[in-house]
Amino acid sequence: MKKERPVNLDLTTIKMHPAANASILHRISGVIMIFAIGILLWTLSLSLSSAEGFAQVKAMLDGVFFKFIIWGISVAIIYHLLGGIRHLLMDLGHFEEKASGNASAKFIIVLWIVLSAVVGVWLW
Repeated sequence: MKKERPVNLDLTTIKMHPAANASILHRISGVIMIFAIGILLWTLSLSLSSAEGFAQVKAMLDGVFFKFIIWGISVAIIYHLLGGIRHLLMDLGHFEEKASGNASAKFIIVLWIVLSAVVGVWLW
């Protein structure tokens, strides 16, 4: 017997709360970090291979494109760390209610934006 359930396929009409956004961002930052491992290992390998390799990596770090890549990796690591700390606190029994969970998610997102700006200023 087929159940009659309401189906909403228009994702633009769904209003997600801050805790849901924080959870999605935490997953996205984790995926970005997986790809970042390859980039960081490649640059480490190149820089340790020879003096010319080190000079090549240093020259890449002076370019805008590579600085943007490093900034993106840093931003992902920062958010994943902040979101992970929030999840650990939730595992300890804090911020489990809807209001406090949304407040902690908003705080983490604002702190992430501020720290991302600081990293951007530091890189450039």
